[in-house]
Amino acid sequence: MHYNCLIIDDEIDLSKMTKEYFEMFEVSCACVSTVEECLDFLSENTADVFLLDINLGHDSGFALCKKLREEYDTPILFISARQSDDDVLVALNIGGDDYVKKPYTLSVLLAKVKVHLKRLEAMKERGAAGSAQVSGNSAFAIDEATMSVHIEGKSIALKAKEFALLSCLYAHRNTIVSKEQLFDEVWGDSFYSDGTLNVHIRRLREKIEENPNEPKWIKTIWGTGYILEIPS
Repeated sequence: MHYNCLIIDDEIDLSKMTKEYFEMFEVSCACVSTVEECLDFLSENTADVFLLDINLGHDSGFALCKKLREEYDTPILFISARQSDDDVLVALNIGGDDYVKKPYTLSVLLAKVKVHLKRLEAMKERGAAGSAQVSGNSAFAIDEATMSVHIEGKSIALKAKEFALLSCLYAHRNTIVSKEQLFDEVWGDSFYSDGTLNVHIRRLREKIEENPNEPKWIKTIWGTGYILEIPS
């Protein structure tokens, strides 16, 4: 079967409450509480978004995230009572797309999940239309249908959050985009730490820059934000 959301959390009562709330708004959910249950579930089912706790009994959500990233490009939103910036940075560095601290507000969590579902639906619609949706020039172009970027003849596949971040910079190319604007347009929330953005920018540079330490495309404007420089 296919579900919009898979909740992987050993707080069973919280998972059930979240599931019931999501399904009130027609977001289908399934719940598992261990790594083994998660892998068994995914052997027979699919989901559009993973909500993943860090502490899973004797197992680690971090380790599960790494394992999931070997096979799935599905958005992973960490949900955890762990509050430290170090935990947030580890989660994002190993492939997480977002980090929501417990206790979370159900309406806010649902809004974050719906952002990913809307992006997925838009991708499916573009794919069904059979249009490549490529915009740009021969040096740098974005392909909306495949969530990839073409740089000087090379095609680079990106994860959902990386592509959303690059798309935002591309929409404002050759102009400075503030950190606050990136948080608002990419995450839908201005209350994130600079570390969250820095991690995603670094991951993006590692994929599109020849030398991430001396970026050609994405330049840092210290104290302000970033600029995607593309020759016209």
